[in-house]
Amino acid sequence: MSDYTPRPEDKFSFGLWTVGWQGVDVFGPASRELLDPVAATYRLAELGAAAVTFHDDDLLPDDAEREATLTQFRKALDETGLVVEMVTTNTFSDPVFKEGAITANNREVRRYALAKVLRNIDLAASLGAQTFVMWGGREGAEHGGSKDIGAALDRYRDALNTVCAYVKEQGYGIRFALEPKPNEPRGDILLPTVGHALALINELEHPEMVGLNPEVGHEEMAGLNFAHGISQALWHGKLFHIDLNGQHGPRFDQDLRFGAGNLRGAFWTVDAMLGAGTDRRYDGYVHFDYKTPRVEAIDGVWESARGCMRNYLILRERVQAFRADPDVAAALEAAGVGELREPTVAPGESLDDIRNASYDLVALRERSVAMEALDQLAMEHLLGAR
Repeated sequence: MSDYTPRPEDKFSFGLWTVGWQGVDVFGPASRELLDPVAATYRLAELGAAAVTFHDDDLLPDDAEREATLTQFRKALDETGLVVEMVTTNTFSDPVFKEGAITANNREVRRYALAKVLRNIDLAASLGAQTFVMWGGREGAEHGGSKDIGAALDRYRDALNTVCAYVKEQGYGIRFALEPKPNEPRGDILLPTVGHALALINELEHPEMVGLNPEVGHEEMAGLNFAHGISQALWHGKLFHIDLNGQHGPRFDQDLRFGAGNLRGAFWTVDAMLGAGTDRRYDGYVHFDYKTPRVEAIDGVWESARGCMRNYLILRERVQAFRADPDVAAALEAAGVGELREPTVAPGESLDDIRNASYDLVALRERSVAMEALDQLAMEHLLGAR
């Protein structure tokens, strides 16, 4: 039996809102007591985490106690060796943001939202965070005529240009990561997928400073393939951060612990993060953005956190075994996977070479693609049968 004990080099990271979620939903109030974020930091360190992240309101809900809480939090970081690798800002809970934050129709709301973001960029820099995630949970609409989408994208672009310029002006070593989501809490959210967010980044003044923070559940809510999404983000050099959790297909955002829900998808997600047999791999923090189910008490909170890390380590081992298996190497060759890396038009070839070539269509139509055999090998590795 392998040792699935987390180590600092695994770079596991947890949002304080994940373990701190009290089990509130639209059908009922909190089912767990409020968890002190400083105490949670110590407990996460004991479980093997390497870093923590937070929204401003997770850590500092009361301005009157801001400095005292920050002092205690910094002490916890020093004593545990944990770092703050990412910070984000809550621009979705307060009713002031009910119809948007940086894309609200109301100009004063947009200005307040921008001020809140700027304040927390300063906080992130003071704690050494290198990534600032921006999730536009209220940047959207339920009514067709209620939002000028073109103008909203203008304001989205303006806000990102502003924060990038501010970071450069202050000399902060911070990059921004957009977090796509198709819906919930809004009926339809702007930048619903990885592709939408990539398109907006191309319109920025400093696109090199802005990347993505894709989340398993958010992409799978739209019926999309998360491993494909992060592979494209890696291809663009834009996978700045990642949120791992579990999801059962296109429904509400379940935020299950990583590995729960779509287990095959989790296997291929870890494979993509490790490069999927290429040199395009994710080397940042392995961040878990999930919620312990409402039915659990506090012991279940820590068991769920432990399960996220353990499941990742198990899946990593399975993926590495899959990629090292000689039978898999032979199956990959039989399926022609490596041939895809050869340019369709070779250097020095002309289009006439393509047009005038002879193609054996009968053989091409009848060729074996051998993909079922390859996929079965993946299944057997995932199930621990090889």
